[in-house]
Amino acid sequence: MKRTGRLTLLTASVALALVPGPLAAAAPVPSSPVVRAPVCYDEPSTPGADISDLKSRFTRSNWMPTLQEMYKRRWPSGQKLAIAQANDKYWEQFVQTGSFEAFAESMMVAIHEETHMWDLDASRTQWDDHTAAWINASRQDTNVPLHGGFARKEILPLITDKYSDSMDGIYLRDSQQGAYKLQGVLAEQNAGLTGLPAVTVVQEYIKGIGASNARDIAATNLRYLLLYLRVAKDKHPDYWAQIKNEPKLRELALTQFLRTAYWLEKSAPYADKLGSPDADRITASNYSAANIAIIEEFTGAKVNRDTNKNCTAA
Repeated sequence: MKRTGRLTLLTASVALALVPGPLAAAAPVPSSPVVRAPVCYDEPSTPGADISDLKSRFTRSNWMPTLQEMYKRRWPSGQKLAIAQANDKYWEQFVQTGSFEAFAESMMVAIHEETHMWDLDASRTQWDDHTAAWINASRQDTNVPLHGGFARKEILPLITDKYSDSMDGIYLRDSQQGAYKLQGVLAEQNAGLTGLPAVTVVQEYIKGIGASNARDIAATNLRYLLLYLRVAKDKHPDYWAQIKNEPKLRELALTQFLRTAYWLEKSAPYADKLGSPDADRITASNYSAANIAIIEEFTGAKVNRDTNKNCTAA
């Protein structure tokens, strides 16, 4: 693919990466729908953990054990993905080994692409029928129904700015990529949402531009999902009815919305090296009334617009 806690949606059940949030649930009202407790997306990371010894010992030949140990200390989800994909023959196409700094910077691409490799493995994904998504060390979604869909290029008329123009050219205006359906939207979103933390937790070693659009990728792929849902409802009502009746798909969409907010906030202090100003502009558009309405209608959850954006609201 080109690049540039589980929540049960109809109950208050929370597990894995989605954990109880800081907001209190409202008391149930007799004869009213059950009020769900707020949930938040979170996952372990320790970006301040010392890895100076790994840097000092780094060589071209020990990059895989270095990668695994680096993420063991700073981002266990990255370690577990690296272990799961350790035998993939394509790693070396993505990993730069000329220096530790180049290595750290290349993790955005390497982890992004290895997420694709895991998600799209034929044992887990049948294109346009069902998909899989590596979310984090505790959660991997499988057998998420897709029911086909429509070409993602149909969302283009809803993009009236140039903030995501470079990615739009690749994923929406390209004749092949633009024809991809919901499968393509979700695959790119999930890869972008592993590529961003991969470099956020090693940001002090990033000296070049190899990860300079990590935040833009995350924000843009959420844009694509929200707009895809809007077009589904407005232009493809039969398809909208199908996907709205799939709890696993609705759950995944909500998780990715909250997860994007989580990692955009975590990476915000390093925005100058991990993104452009357009990342925040795209994010602002993602919280427009129309986009919030569609994610809330699709998932059945209320989301926060100001603070605690990685959490649902009571």
